[in-house]
Amino acid sequence: MSEISAPEVLARIEGVAGILSLNRPRAIHALTLEMVRAMTQALLEWRSEDKVRVVLIDHAVDPAGDPKLSRGFCSGGDISLLRHSALHDGGVAGRKFFFDEYRLNHLLFTYESRENGKPVVGFMDGITMGGGVGISQPARFRVATENTRLAMPESGIGLFPDVGGGWYLSRLSGRLGQYLALTGARLDGAECVWAGLASHYLPAASLAQAKARLIAGEAPEAVLHALATVPPEARIATHAEAIARLFASDTLEDILAALEGDDSDFARATLATIRTKSPTTCKVSLRQLAESASLPDFAANMAMEYRIGGRVMLLPDFAEGVRAVILDKDNAPQWSPATPEGVSEAMIDDIFAPLPALEEWKPL
Repeated sequence: MSEISAPEVLARIEGVAGILSLNRPRAIHALTLEMVRAMTQALLEWRSEDKVRVVLIDHAVDPAGDPKLSRGFCSGGDISLLRHSALHDGGVAGRKFFFDEYRLNHLLFTYESRENGKPVVGFMDGITMGGGVGISQPARFRVATENTRLAMPESGIGLFPDVGGGWYLSRLSGRLGQYLALTGARLDGAECVWAGLASHYLPAASLAQAKARLIAGEAPEAVLHALATVPPEARIATHAEAIARLFASDTLEDILAALEGDDSDFARATLATIRTKSPTTCKVSLRQLAESASLPDFAANMAMEYRIGGRVMLLPDFAEGVRAVILDKDNAPQWSPATPEGVSEAMIDDIFAPLPALEEWKPL
């Protein structure tokens, strides 16, 4: 076994597998800049390592066996760093985090297609949100379990579904991506398979066997096919028609009007949820998905999200959203502007405007 570990990422080679295990359990393995850099370093080294034939991404289990410390794959990115940067250094550190994190996302997205590429298997066992989506969705093999809870909840803290969210969500069928971006709804493992966000559904009890067989050199397709089970019925499927109809527009006001005009329990609950989100970042998310759908490749998407991220981070809604939801936990953010009507198209245009050439994001 070969190791190039950082304390919060266990990066090692076992058998034919390069394994990246997130190891920050008390934060549900939320990604720090150091973790991003450690994962990138390992992936770059393994590209030229002949004995590595597959890459596995999972989370470390708490050695003391505390289930509360092993409840998620990855809860997101380093929100504390981003908020501190927005308030104290004009976003310099935050933009650096985005720059490197998005490079990791792109590296994973293109990992198998590059010279000496190897397939990637992401084990989305437990909470998989924000940054966790960004490091699992690029994998060809995305394994969900009965514990999976996947979401892009950023609109609730004044952000938007980044780390490639524009690419993935805009390509889901039936306007599901727009629904997930605006509401932050959580999908369980069965729903992830139904939506196309997971390629396989395995019982959590089978994951150790799956990893052992992959380490031993069996092909991922064969291992996952052999151990996969039929997932339960996807509950969200019952709302697919309503989501396609109610979220048909790329305009936030139109979506709200459609929800207001529908007397179903689903529409009422969905409307109440969206009313709690930042109007600005809801509009940003809709523009993001609309533009991403026509972009030529994933790198162009990440460049767009980098432009958005550096600007949205500095808006008052982000610091206020983190305060209300994560710090004070009063869940009563005071958004500015407070209504969709207060967010002009010119404001959104400014957020999406190109950066000077030397400041644009570029892949590795």
